[in-house]
Amino acid sequence: MNRIDAKFQQAKDEGRAIFSIYICAGDPDLETTKELVLEFDRVGVDLIELGVPFSDPVADGPVIQNAIQRALEGGTTLRKSLDTLRSIRTESEIPITLMTYYNPVFHYGIEALVKDAVAAGADGLIVPDLTPEESEDLVAAARAQDCKTIFFTAPTSTDERVRITNEAATGFIYCVSVTGITGARESLPEELVSNLERFRNLTDKPLVVGFGVSRPDQVRMLSKHADGIIVGSAIVRKIEENLSESREVLVRRVGELAAELAGGVR
Repeated sequence: MNRIDAKFQQAKDEGRAIFSIYICAGDPDLETTKELVLEFDRVGVDLIELGVPFSDPVADGPVIQNAIQRALEGGTTLRKSLDTLRSIRTESEIPITLMTYYNPVFHYGIEALVKDAVAAGADGLIVPDLTPEESEDLVAAARAQDCKTIFFTAPTSTDERVRITNEAATGFIYCVSVTGITGARESLPEELVSNLERFRNLTDKPLVVGFGVSRPDQVRMLSKHADGIIVGSAIVRKIEENLSESREVLVRRVGELAAELAGGVR
């Protein structure tokens, strides 16, 4: 069974949502990326969204853009990200999705990327600038390798749009909480819960909420309405705040925040 499916089943059996974290591979370096993932696994994070740095991250806000820039300046590439994932797999079975934009996928080769990603230990792919209507080749290659393909819904998604997304998605559906780009927010839209209820009637996939979630109380509230919650910018900001510290201190401090956030689903 794919690790993502197994994790959702485990969480369902435990009567809770899953908690996921986004980090950018290579921020601040690939060895720290590995240590962060291992620490997240240790403190109770359920799933990792591992971003592959790309020069035009159209879905990401300033905090993650800065992380991507640091990773690119450090020489992180798609192939090096896969090497790091392969190294993580020698010590951890935490479910991991790769988040990358379509340009690197296209240049690598769709079937080759899916094959190499799965061989390295990836459980799913998130390509935010690839629409379901244009995803046939990626979806076919991924399903042949039991690699999940995660697509997005937004507050503006019509019922028909959700149905189209549901057809292409496997693993889970990424429910964007707000219109716009990634970034921590003090409050979430009032209509978020009603949108999740609407989506629930249109899909048989788990619903995972991301974009804007930054505090344990938000995680706790959303865990009553969604199957999972993703936090990215708040974690990446904590990494940025500790760049001058040793790797050990950075990993410990970011891990402490991850543990606090993960407590919101338990």
